Amino acid sequence: MTSNVICIVLGGGQGSRLSPLTASRSKPAVPIAGKYRLVDIPISNCLHSGITRIYVLTQFNSASLNKHIKNTYHFSSFSEAFVDILAAEQTPMSGGWYQGTADAVRQSLHHLAVHDFDYVLILSGDQLYQMDFEDMISKHIEAQADISIATIPVHANDVPGFGILKTDEQSIITKFVEKPKTNFEPLASEVSEEMQAQGRIYLASMGIYLFNRKLLFDLLQGNDHPDFGKEIIPQAIVDKKVYSYQYEGYWTDIGTIPSFFDANLGLTDDIPQFNLFDKNYIFTRARMLPPSKVSGTHLDKVIIADGCIVNASHIKRSVIGIRTRIGFETSIENCYVMGSDNYQTLEQIDESVANGTPIMGIGDRCKIKNAIIDKNTFIGNDVCINCGPPLANGDYGDYTVQDGIVVIKKRAVIPHGTVI
Repeated sequence: MTSNVICIVLGGGQGSRLSPLTASRSKPAVPIAGKYRLVDIPISNCLHSGITRIYVLTQFNSASLNKHIKNTYHFSSFSEAFVDILAAEQTPMSGGWYQGTADAVRQSLHHLAVHDFDYVLILSGDQLYQMDFEDMISKHIEAQADISIATIPVHANDVPGFGILKTDEQSIITKFVEKPKTNFEPLASEVSEEMQAQGRIYLASMGIYLFNRKLLFDLLQGNDHPDFGKEIIPQAIVDKKVYSYQYEGYWTDIGTIPSFFDANLGLTDDIPQFNLFDKNYIFTRARMLPPSKVSGTHLDKVIIADGCIVNASHIKRSVIGIRTRIGFETSIENCYVMGSDNYQTLEQIDESVANGTPIMGIGDRCKIKNAIIDKNTFIGNDVCINCGPPLANGDYGDYTVQDGIVVIKKRAVIPHGTVI
């Protein structure tokens, strides 16, 4: 069934709400869970669902994402499977940047047209979830739908942040309202008893769309509307059969620093909502790294990726990314430490020690709480981060503060004894 499906993963815009993590990389390239990239989530969902022809559309800061895709997703020469990057490009038909989700797909139609397929699955590159797309496609065909939209039941408190869809008894969408602020009670839809018991009676669009091939080409070539959620979908509901595929599992949109922080620390729970240990594991780049080494450290609800050297006194409710080095007598609580892209040599370490400058990683006797430490940072000895009064939001050079979360920027050097 999924052999006649082609997938498009949207790389997103500038990702300003996720700054400074997106200062030098696109949102889909942001590291998650210590060893993956956000783009690995939709691609893994596709591969586990039997969808093996995937385009990733990129525009902003795409170099690291391109490198990750190239180094990760390899298929047999005798297979038609691929995961390819489509960057915004100048053509005789278009000479500008993508203006929105629909415009990005519109500018890529000539790449799709050379393939044989019946359905187009359109996904976002910055969401955390596990979904069986084969079931969604089956329900789409069974309903004889023109378009299917994945929806998730949400509580009334969440309604103002989503596009809300109203459905009839056959799960056909009859109305769409973008982020309604008031008087949205008539938009309640039929949901399962479990969702009703939780008060989740409104259906929010997840930004996951399944189109019949001909209809997608007709809709996009027939107008210049730039966005699916704001223009293409609301207009299609008027005279097309648009089906709601209800999803009741874990799903979160990684759009802000707080949501990104909470999603990562949530992975350390005893029974996390997003299960890294599920049979539908996440595909990512295979690295030939040594196992992690931990000496004298008390660990409580901690995820440690490959290749780490940890000598800390204690680490609590934190995610420690690949190649992280943590010094003696250091304590870390409620942190996401992304790790490093390489190891320093012993000669480099000796030179830094002789010069009194920090070495890559986290030094000795540090105290760090409620922080995101981006990759390749140099945090010196006796550094204290977020251990005092609440910090005001803002950009402070080597770090930013958002909602009480300190984000140490990529490649930042934090001198010995610094207090943040």
